[in-house]
Amino acid sequence: MSHVFHRVPGNPLPTAVEGDGPYIIDNDGRRYLDASGGAAVSCLGHSHSTVIEAIEAQLKGIPFAHTSFFTSEPAEELASFLVDRSPGLDWVYFVSGGSEAIEAALKLARQYFLERGDDRRRHFIARRQSYHGNTLGALAVGGNRWRRRPFESVLIQTHHISPCYCYRDQTADETVEQYGRRVADELEEKIQELGAETVLAFVAEPVVGATSGAVPPVVGYFRRIREICDQYGILLILDEVMCGMGRTGTLFACEQEGINPDMVVMAKGLGAGYQPIGALMVTDKIYRTIVDGSGFFQHGHTYMGHPTACAAGLAVQRTIEKENLLDNVKKQGEALFQHLSGCFGKHNHIGDIRGRGLFIGLEIVEDHATKQPMPVDSRVHVKIKQEAMRQGLMCYPMAGTIDGQAGHHVLLAPPYIIDENHVLEIVDKLNLTFRAVF
Repeated sequence: MSHVFHRVPGNPLPTAVEGDGPYIIDNDGRRYLDASGGAAVSCLGHSHSTVIEAIEAQLKGIPFAHTSFFTSEPAEELASFLVDRSPGLDWVYFVSGGSEAIEAALKLARQYFLERGDDRRRHFIARRQSYHGNTLGALAVGGNRWRRRPFESVLIQTHHISPCYCYRDQTADETVEQYGRRVADELEEKIQELGAETVLAFVAEPVVGATSGAVPPVVGYFRRIREICDQYGILLILDEVMCGMGRTGTLFACEQEGINPDMVVMAKGLGAGYQPIGALMVTDKIYRTIVDGSGFFQHGHTYMGHPTACAAGLAVQRTIEKENLLDNVKKQGEALFQHLSGCFGKHNHIGDIRGRGLFIGLEIVEDHATKQPMPVDSRVHVKIKQEAMRQGLMCYPMAGTIDGQAGHHVLLAPPYIIDENHVLEIVDKLNLTFRAVF
């Protein structure tokens, strides 16, 4: 009898006992192709010897030293690695995961303005159909209605504007550019409504992950967002927990938008699941405001800057670079997109195939032509996940794609190490899954 409080209590799960590259093997010897990286985490696959060796070496040295007393070589080296490759970010604050990193960003945004003598700023603006984590602050800025609903009464007040979701929201008389401008301008309207002097920051995922299924922005959208933030003196916080660290084909997803944010939050692909790690990166302007002011960021977690976690993250990032895996993300991402489009492009129950790199979503519909979603109570996402596991495929289906209730999608985020044979296996097993479910 299990005494583990699982995510879905009472739902029996297979026991993972071994990893083999892009596969997980359970205690019955069954192999599962990890086409979702768990939750877009396992970007190097499973049981990569180089990363394991780096962890073992750190454990033999110093596994943990509290950051109120010491720094560590892995933390210093990983921070330098990230800064050297970042879009204008100069300092790294290490934590243990994505929600922690978002919490740090929210608190730092508030303290930044306080240190500048501006205590009027208190509002965060984000987007509907976004996800920024499950702690209360992260949940508050997130726009996932289903996750927020039970806790609304205890969340800090935040404000949400439309997502950049052209498949559903672009009108027939708009060009892509006009649509992007229209939804970006909602940020300016909200700022003016609240009063610019009261707004702290705008928080957004460059490519929306689990809530909507790998929805990329249209061209020019984030450049307009950056202009608006600059015009009103508001911080731009980009959440790259799921879409960053190479997932979309560049180390930072925002590189493809041609903008420099004020803060970037990362996690999943940073350590690839080998150790729990996340990070907040900030500009020198923000850092200097704190250092030259109170000299102390009023925040902290016990395991921040954990030496073993940083050693794992450093080994992961060095391996990605040494093995030119970002090139493979682009190559195999294009191949996966083409094969998915060839197999499901005209499928009556697949409305849209989208994404970037090895971050691809398939939106499930009742009717391809009308875009009508499946019934809310169809539980099609649950059926797809169960059937895919029977086929030996791990994918990430979700409900509430459109507005938190209606709509379904399947998210794919396989490891960066996959090859053409794995691409074909993903599409073939997904095809078998859809045939069984639909």
